[in-house]
Amino acid sequence: MLIRAVKERNSLFFARIATLAALINVGTALAASNEPPNATPQDVFDAMRGSFQPAKAKGVHARYQWDLSGPNGGKWWIEVNNGTYKMGKGKIPDPNVTFIAKDKDWVAICRDQLSGTWAYFTGRLKVRGDQGVARKLGEMFP
Repeated sequence: MLIRAVKERNSLFFARIATLAALINVGTALAASNEPPNATPQDVFDAMRGSFQPAKAKGVHARYQWDLSGPNGGKWWIEVNNGTYKMGKGKIPDPNVTFIAKDKDWVAICRDQLSGTWAYFTGRLKVRGDQGVARKLGEMFP
């Protein structure tokens, strides 16, 4: 029973690491874009529009929510539906995954200036919801 509990805890830990690795992939792609040095979260989401991979989103039905605090913060969402997506500002009902961070931290993660893993473990990035769905984000928006 103890061994099983340890395996489950380790499994959850590695699932979270994989989720963060997927987020880092999103950040690496966006870091190479032509964003201005003082980019905002809106700039990040605009850059994501150009990186969407419809083939990677086939069969995926997921809702992503961002809740970013700070002067350039706000709420953004992406809804993926079988190879297509919609994106907007505001709140989406019943998200599968919610990312919570400060505006400047999210931009820094996406510009590869702040490690997503470090941000997660230090509480600067919170990922709530389905970890498997969170991992898909980096595949669909590389």
